[in-house]
Order: sequence, then structure tokens, then C-alpha cells
Amino acid sequence: MIRPTHDFLVLGINHNTAPVLIREKVSFPGNYDGAITRFMTQTGGLLECIVLSTCNRSEIIAVTKDPDSSAENLIRLVSEIHGLNQDRIRPYFYIKKGPEAVRHLFRVTSSLDSMVLGEPQIVGQVKEAFRRDAAANTTGPLLNRLMHRAFFTAKRVRTETGVALSAVSIAYVAVELAKKILGDLEQRQALLVGAGEMAELTARYLANVVKKPIRIINRTFENACLLASQFEGSADSMEKLDDALAMADMVISSTGSCEPIIRFQQMKAVMRRRRHKPIFMIDIAIPRDIEPEVNDLDGVYLYNIDDLQSVVDENIGERRLEAQKADGIVDQEVNKFINWTRSLEWAPTIVALKEKFEEIRTNEMSKMNGKLGSLNEAEKDAIEILTKAIINKIAHGPISFMKQSIKTKKINQHVDFVQRVFGLDEFVSGTEPEEAKTSEYEIDHRN
Repeated sequence: MIRPTHDFLVLGINHNTAPVLIREKVSFPGNYDGAITRFMTQTGGLLECIVLSTCNRSEIIAVTKDPDSSAENLIRLVSEIHGLNQDRIRPYFYIKKGPEAVRHLFRVTSSLDSMVLGEPQIVGQVKEAFRRDAAANTTGPLLNRLMHRAFFTAKRVRTETGVALSAVSIAYVAVELAKKILGDLEQRQALLVGAGEMAELTARYLANVVKKPIRIINRTFENACLLASQFEGSADSMEKLDDALAMADMVISSTGSCEPIIRFQQMKAVMRRRRHKPIFMIDIAIPRDIEPEVNDLDGVYLYNIDDLQSVVDENIGERRLEAQKADGIVDQEVNKFINWTRSLEWAPTIVALKEKFEEIRTNEMSKMNGKLGSLNEAEKDAIEILTKAIINKIAHGPISFMKQSIKTKKINQHVDFVQRVFGLDEFVSGTEPEEAKTSEYEIDHRN
């Protein structure tokens, strides 16, 4: 007898389990074409796989036959990819399996597991990871279904609770920290390094509190120009970075570089040019854009993304109460999804039962052809409808019996019983779990 042999697995680290020093070492900023995901799927014992990498988390979301073995393989692969000692990084990882993995993903996508509760960027980041890895052919029926339910859950959380009301982003928190340290920012010269989504959000917040034109530097000069034009700022290429640093009062950096772009020796020379005039720097990139040793220089006040937590705590307020409602929604959706996955245990048997009954019906009908020859087409159609109705009525009992197994948690016993009573082994053996996607169960429970 064939059984679906799969389970969900999440292996990851985040801002709660690992400091930025560790998070940046195991991030995957270069997985733009899904190459890393394909490698993990091929060598990690995974059936399906998605890699999610943001400033605060790196996670592998997978379907596997053996979650425990796959988790160990993935820790080894992550260590090899990044050239790290797996025993050193192992304590920072969390491993979530089955319903726990599903709940974790739904909470992440709904921004209930973010450093900034309710922040709006995470759902877009999850969607982009899914889009990339689906295009790389490392997802399949189970992960596709899981991800769509995660997005549906996130939408419910946004529309049915106040978690996202007055929600802030990492960019907002960075600007708030600048105000907290520097006071009035109106006459401060702000420098943004990077021109991506986070830089755009930062520029949007800065534009409300500074009067001097914001200076934007990016590796791609055209992108810097596009962003600067939105906020009446000025743009420069990366070659002008040292000059821009020499003139800035505060620097917020958020590029996608895999290596630091502001180094200790470079900043040491800049501070000499500045005559050690104080400069405030926030690095919200993962991996970090600014070498941490820069903070040792006189006059430099460097903060990284983990230093934003105190500002986050001040702005969380009523959203914590709304998060409790949101967790209730997540629990509802997790239960629905787990019930669907459990239905994969009996859906092939339902398909097989109907196939066997139909085979019996058509065989008996063919034996009656000689006796039915005198009937007209309308009468033959009536008999066809009648016999189909009879087998559907007969099938209803065992199908309902198996569906009740979700409530009684006796799926295996019920499925085994039906297969033995009706002799379905030869029918079930050719049915893959994925084919149950169009089962009566899924149609009845579609949203």
C-alpha cells in the first residue's frame, strides 16, 4: 500500500536566535537565480525547497521524507557553502517540523515574527523568494499550496486585525534612532548608501525631517539618480563615497553587497579629513556594509540593525494586543492546512475506490449491451445515470468513514480498513499523493 511520505521542515536563524555577526555569515544575498536552492534540493535530501534571506533571518523552507536527516544535511550544507564550522553555528539554528513549521511560516509571512511587529516588507520578501524558487523549479504541489495559504493568512491578519496599523519599518526605526541620538535633524547632512527598497523607505522618512538635500550613492549611478529625483536629493557614483562621507553628519547604509563597502582604513582616512568631527552611522544591511571596527575610530558612532531594538520596543504599543488576535487567525489557518495535508493519506484511496466502482459498473454495463439493444438513446442515458448514482451512493459511506478520520486521528486505521474491505491495493499503488489535489476534499474546502 502506498502512503504519502512527506513532511514540512523549516531550518533557520533570525534576530531572536543569532546576533548580526552570525546572521551575516549565513545569509544568502546572492541566490538571485535559485542556484543555491537547486543545490540544496539536489544534495540535501529535499523534495521541494525555498530559501528566504532577509536582514533579520535566513531560512530554508522544505518538503522532505525525513525531516531529522534533512535538517542535519542542511546544517552541513550551509556550513560548507559559507566556509563555517558547523558545530559553531549549530546552536543558533532552530528546526521546526510538521505543523510547527507551517505555523512558523504563517507567522513570519504575517509579520508576527519580525523585529518590527507588523512591518509591511516581509510579505513582499517571502513572495519574491517563492517567485524565484518556483521559477528555479525547486517548489512543487505541497510548497506551492503552503505558500499560497501563508499569503492568504497574512492578508487575513492585515485586514482583520490592527497589527499593521501605525506599523513601522526598519528604515523608520533607523531614522528614529538618528533623531534620538542627534536631536533635531533639520540642518543635518544625510547620506544614503544604496538605492534599493530599504533606501527608498529611508529616504521617504528622512525627507520629512531634514531640510538639506539627501545625498544618495549607489554602485549603479542611474539607480541613485532615480531615487534622488523622487526626493529632490543629489546622486553620486560609488567613486565619490569618501568625499560624501567627509561631508555627512549621518550615514544610513543598506546595500545588497556581499562584502563591506566602508572599511576601517578607508574611514580612518575620512575621519582625518573631517578632523574627527563626529559622524553618526547606521548599518541596516545583512551582510553588513560597514566593518564593525569602524566604531573604534574617534568621532564615529556606528550602530547596526541589532541596535535598533530599543527604538522598536518604544513603538510597539497596542500592536502587541492585536498580535494575540492575529495568532488566533494563524492557528485557524494552520489547522485547515494540516487537515488538508492529512487528507492526502486517504485521497488516493478515494480515487481508487471510485475507479474500482466505475470499472465494475462499466464491465457490467458492457455485459448487458446485447440485452439493452432494443432501448433508445434516451433510455440508455437514463440507465447510465442510474448506475452512476448507485455507485456514488455506495461509495459515500466508506468515503465519509475515511473523512471522519481527521477528527478521530485514526487516518491509518480507517484507510487500511477501506483498502482491505474493497481490495484496492492495485488501484492505490498507481496513485501519487499529488493527484489528490483535485479530490472532493479540496474542492469542498477551497477558499
